[in-house]
Amino acid sequence: MSTGVRRRMGVEERRQQLIGVALELFSRRSPDEVSIDEIASAAGISRPLVYHYFPGKLSLYEAALKRAAEDLAGRFAEPHEGPLGARLLRVMRRFFDFVDEHGPGFSALMRGGPAVSADGIGSREHVSATHALIDSVRQAAYEQMLSHLDVTDPSPRLELVVRSWISLAESTALIWLDGRRVPRAELEVQLVHDFAALAAVGAVHDEDTAALLHTMARNEPADGPFAELVGRLMSLAS
Repeated sequence: MSTGVRRRMGVEERRQQLIGVALELFSRRSPDEVSIDEIASAAGISRPLVYHYFPGKLSLYEAALKRAAEDLAGRFAEPHEGPLGARLLRVMRRFFDFVDEHGPGFSALMRGGPAVSADGIGSREHVSATHALIDSVRQAAYEQMLSHLDVTDPSPRLELVVRSWISLAESTALIWLDGRRVPRAELEVQLVHDFAALAAVGAVHDEDTAALLHTMARNEPADGPFAELVGRLMSLAS
């Protein structure tokens, strides 16, 4: 039988709990709208105890952003099994899972954080730290994409293709969050198609990208996302 005695948490365990609680609240409202009192209440502790583990809301917010950035970067990791189109579609599904679960927090992260507040959130130093986190996510996504493409030394145009696609995925997600007017599943497929389209444009100007596009087409099954795109383009052309 339970005695009703609350288990005492260690320092790191409590810190991780507070970060998780903050992330949950930030997933529903912009971080500058969430107070320390709300975080304390949701964690089941007092306001002064929150400050025992974090100097202020800014440090807690930055710790939460760091965990979110690591989570988001991990969404681009995918086993190198099966055709590229199917792999990218699984990546996009996990990416939109994150966007769906952390809407306001994702928006704040990608837009550089909220305006300056009394807690220091939005200050120049904070914005700089936020941009560094965003850049780390983009770089992780870029390196994962090169790994999927089996490329270690991309040509300048192929690098442009991959980085442009990552930026497109970000902007598409932000637009989708503003009303969710396009079905999410359709956008996931569209972004896979977008990668193929960007690669096709790059292939016109770059032999390495052309060779990559040829490999993508050769390895794509008849029911894969890239094959679907080619079929639709041929239908439009006819």
